[in-house]
Parts: sequence; C-alpha cells; structure tokens
Amino acid sequence: MTDTINLTGSPLNDNLHLVDFDKATPETLQALTEQALHAASCQLDNIEARQDMPDVATAFAIISSFDDATAQIWRHFGILSHLNSVASTDDIRHAHHALLPKLSAFGTRTGQSTALYQLYQLVHDEFDKLPDELRHDAQKRAINKGLQEFVLSGVALDDEKKSKFAAIESQLSVSCAKFADNIMDATYHFARPLKQDELSGISSNGLALLKAAGDAYRAKNPNASLPSDYVATLDMPCYLAVMEFADNRALREQLYHAYNTRASDQSPDTTEFDNADLMVEILTLRKQKAELLGMSNYSEYSLATKMADSSAEIEQFLLQLSAAAKPKAIAELAELEQAAKKFGLDKLQAWDIAYLSQKIRQEKFNLSSDALRPYFPLPVVLDGLFDICKSLFGIRFVQADKAHFSAWHDDVLFYTLYDDDSDTLLGGVYLDLFARAGKQGGAWLDDFQKRQIKDGNTRLPVCFIVGNFAPPLGDKPSLLSFDEVNTLFHEFGHALHHLLTQIDVAAIAGINGVEWDAVELPSQFMENFAITDVGIGKISRHIDSGETLPADKKDALIAAKNFQTGLQTLRQMEFGLFDLRLHSQQSDTSLSYQDILQTANTIRDEIAVITPPAYQRMGNGFSHIFAGGYAAGYYSYIWAEVLSADAFGKFEEDGIYNAKTGRAFRQEILAQGSLRDAKDNYLAFRGRAATTDALLRHRGLVE
Repeated sequence: MTDTINLTGSPLNDNLHLVDFDKATPETLQALTEQALHAASCQLDNIEARQDMPDVATAFAIISSFDDATAQIWRHFGILSHLNSVASTDDIRHAHHALLPKLSAFGTRTGQSTALYQLYQLVHDEFDKLPDELRHDAQKRAINKGLQEFVLSGVALDDEKKSKFAAIESQLSVSCAKFADNIMDATYHFARPLKQDELSGISSNGLALLKAAGDAYRAKNPNASLPSDYVATLDMPCYLAVMEFADNRALREQLYHAYNTRASDQSPDTTEFDNADLMVEILTLRKQKAELLGMSNYSEYSLATKMADSSAEIEQFLLQLSAAAKPKAIAELAELEQAAKKFGLDKLQAWDIAYLSQKIRQEKFNLSSDALRPYFPLPVVLDGLFDICKSLFGIRFVQADKAHFSAWHDDVLFYTLYDDDSDTLLGGVYLDLFARAGKQGGAWLDDFQKRQIKDGNTRLPVCFIVGNFAPPLGDKPSLLSFDEVNTLFHEFGHALHHLLTQIDVAAIAGINGVEWDAVELPSQFMENFAITDVGIGKISRHIDSGETLPADKKDALIAAKNFQTGLQTLRQMEFGLFDLRLHSQQSDTSLSYQDILQTANTIRDEIAVITPPAYQRMGNGFSHIFAGGYAAGYYSYIWAEVLSADAFGKFEEDGIYNAKTGRAFRQEILAQGSLRDAKDNYLAFRGRAATTDALLRHRGLVE
C-alpha cells in the first residue's frame, strides 16, 4: 500500500496533488492514517531520546522533517473527515471515530513534548544563525506560532496534569463528533408525508423539492403507503419550502417544532439523539482544560489566539450592537404582528414568522424568495462570481472536465485557479453544493491542502466548498434563493483567502494561523458584491427567457437588503452571547443542562424581542460551538463584519469595481496568511483601524 493517495496520470497540474477518491475507501484511509501516525510517533520517540541539544540548523531540520511526517497524518485523516461530513456511511463514520482518540493522543503528546518544544525554542533564540535560505519572516512567524501552540497544549504542565489534559482532549474529540452525528441523524430521521390539501401556498420550486424527497422516501420505504407524492423533511431547502410558503399553519408548526428540537428530549419525532448530556460534558471538559493551564475559564483559553482581548470586551461589543438593533427589531416585530392580524391569525407565533415575512416582503418590495430563484441558476451565478473575482483580483477560474478528476459524488465540480496576468496556476477548489442524505447541513469551506514550497517541491492550495442548496430538478440546474447566492459568495471569500496566499510555509499560509475573529473578514466582504447593481447584473439570468433580473426587481432586491436586519442582528447577538457566557463560567459548581437552558432564557430576556416556545432547544443543534471551531468564538462573525463592512467602505469610496483597490485587498489581506497580525493586515489595506460606522449603515441600523 502506498503512503499517499494521488490522482495519477491526471492532465491537471501535478502541483495540485489531487486525491483519487475512487481509491479513498474508509479502510484505506484508516490504514494510511495509522501508518502515518506510527511513522510520526517513531520520529517523536527519536526526538525525545536524544541526549544532546543540536545546533540550530540541525534543530530546524528535525522540526521540518517532523512537520512533514505529521502532515501525512492530517492529509489522510482530512480526507476521511471530509467524507464523514459529505458522504457519511456507517463504515466511514466507524473509521473516522475509531481514529479520533488516537489522533487526540498523538496531538496532545506532540503539544506537550518538552524535547520538541526545546528545539522550537532553540530555533527561536538562534534564528539569526540559520542559513540564508531559511532565515525569512515566514519561517520565523511559524516558529513563534508553534511556540504559542505548545503553551496552549500544556507543555509546561507536570506529568500528572499532562495526563489529565490528554484525557480531556481525547474525550472532547469523541464527544464533539458524537454531537455532530446526533444532529445529522436527527435531521435525516424525520420525514413527514404530506396530504394534498396541505400543499396550498407552496411554490412550484418547493413542490419539486418535496416531490424529490417523496421519491427518496419511497425508494427507502418501498412498501409505504403515502397520501400524496410529497414528503417534508428537515433538510434546509425542504424545510424552508414549507416554513416560508405553506398556508397550512398546523403543518408549519409541526415542522418548526421538529426542526427546533432536533437532537433533544423535546423532539416530537425521536429523542434517541438527545445532545443534552453531551453539551454538559463538552462545556465541563473545556473548562477543566482551561483551568489546567491556569486560566479561569475556556473563553480565556479561546481568546489567546484571537483579536479580541477579553470576554468583557466582547460582551460589551455584543450588547452595544444589540442596543443599536433593538429599535428596528421592535418596529419589525410590530409589522409582523400587524400582518398576523391581517391574515386572521389569533396571535403571532414563531412558526408564522418566516411565512409572514415572505408576505410582507412581497407586499413591500414585490419580491418573493422563490419567485427570484429562476433568475439565479447556479451556473449563471458561478460565472458572474468568477467575473467579479477577475475584475477585483485579476484571477480566473477554469472548470475541469470530469474525466480529469475524481470526486466523492457525481454532483461535485472542480475548478483550477489562475493569476490572470501571469497565467500562473494558483490552486484548485472542489464544489459540493447540494443537499442530500448522509451530508451535514449548512455550508462551509474546508482548507484541505495548504500552500507549501519546500526543498524545491511545490504543493498548491486546494479546498472544498460545501453547501446544502436545492439540487437540480429534471433538466433544470439548481435555482438559488438570494440567501443561497449570499452563502456561495461567503464561502468563496473563504476560498480566496486560502487560495490566493503567497506564503510558502504551510503553518501560516492562507487561513492557517489567522485569528479566528478575523477569518470571516474575506467571506463577509465578498457578500457585498452580490447585492450591488452591477453584481446582480452579472449573476442573474432567467432560466427560461435568459433576461437579467429586471430593473424593478433589482432595485427592489437592493432596497430589501436591510429587510428585518434588526431581528436578524438581535438573533446573531443572542447566539454570540449564549456561546460567550457558557464558556465564561467561573463558578466551582458543576454545570447542568438546566443551567444551559437558563443561560439562553436570560439572554433572551435581556435583548430579544421574540420569545420562542418553551420547548425550543436551540443549543442542542448549535454545532458551530459544540462540534465546530467557534467555541467562545461565535461573536467572530459580527466582529469580522465590522472589518468587512469598513473594508467595503473603501470600495464605495474608490469605486465598487476599482481594480487598484481590489488588488490592494488581495495583496494586503488575502495574500498574507498569518505572516502578520490581522490588525496589521487591515491597517496596511485601509490605512486606519476599522470603525462600526459602516456596519451600522450597511445593516440599516442608523440613518
């Protein structure tokens, strides 16, 4: 068995090192990961067995060789982890989960290795003695970042505390994965066959999605007797098809209840996947981990690698934005309540909000999210997005023929990325954009392969963009809602940050090492270009007539940009405060699930204007903080939006598609990786620190 899985004989550039997914079975990936683990562990054994302290050049060579060995581990496991997210099967899940404790143990051992730490410290202290070809800023920055990681991994702990730290890390890896599993399993467990008289109001696009779900249900349950061809699921496209358009209020309530109690004891479908105990366990373990390092809570641990200085600073920031948004949110709630009366509803309920919002939006702007879909076929949106990237950053995307790459699903596309001036290949991106069974919900970027040039060998960056959009139906391509258009632009912003790096050291290339509360800057920045007059013209073309979005609809869409931004902002602040306070607990008393629920209720009492039903269990499905990388960091979205809005403000000043300004953004932010602190990147681009003025203006929270 080889030690790599590469696409051999591909017409695409060898520097892309593409994966042959046809060979990437869970058994193979598990075996390759374990082989790489063994090889790297042997290297670490040798490092720790040394009796002498080498000279700085030898120390650097040892570190470099060990980095190569660990990179092999994460490459193979990264493929398996990706498959577990986008094409999960029992075999994939079993292989993935079986490796988690081993990987956690190795990661902790590495981070706590005094011998390895001493090599890093030697290189840091004697960096000026390295050969000229190694003595550059990127290497120095990577060494400094590495030293910080050692401290946060407990390298200074005594043996007993190191053992406790390792046990915590191992259990967290398993528990966080189980949390994500439960959400996925709860989501795909639910299926609600629909009666013919429950379909009123649902758009043709929505009916097509529900019909496709019905076909899938029949294929899985061939003996089932259904009242119609349609089945509602909790997949986001199907869920929204009902919640936004179904006239049947009881049906909306049933789906709302099911979706907002996923993975909880309040689910009307199944309580088999309840995440309550896992939430308590994860929060408790994180607090114990921070305390072992002498910190008062996990928030302090998390903020060690972020732009923000303290939990108090973040809380004040979130509460100030809440106060700014509340007057608009109150007015928006009053508008919803008035609409409820107009439609004969006794009282506005949570399951009415999406439905009535569509009615208000249609009345105020003559816009319906589903009525806009025919103007945003996915191929057209992609072409327009690529054209915008070409104008701003001087790059071009080229779609690869399916014969030239392999993938985990037939729907997956692959694009190579070139610099438009030099015709230099910069990297590649896989697109997996449609919802399906066995795939986690939401949208994300996986920065799978980092850029690295080392010893004359080039490895270009490659990433995965994953979405859960409505799939193509029949001979028509996927038709996107404008929210999905925004999501696509958002994830492409992350991809550009990963792909356009000019840093040749993997540890600080692209997104790697960037402060978490600055990572969302490029992604949220890109969303702005989807809602400009020129941008809409580039990304819209009616699926049948071929016409771009008519001027009246375009003007209405731009005018509707700040529709219900008061309510949306408060909701985002609610999530951010919930996350922050859960991870800022300093009490010596043990945390209970009731404490978690009470934290959510207290925050709603403070800032919210809409109170959900008592059965709602938002936290049980909050994968960002319990299974993702946003623990004590969910505030990062709005923190980075301050940066992104202020950055876009420069384009508003210079010209939205000003190529010089676009190239400056590419050079000072997208290309820099974490070579500099994020605040220094921003200062180099903008010439000053960011203010909240543009954010408040862009969200319509100030005149």
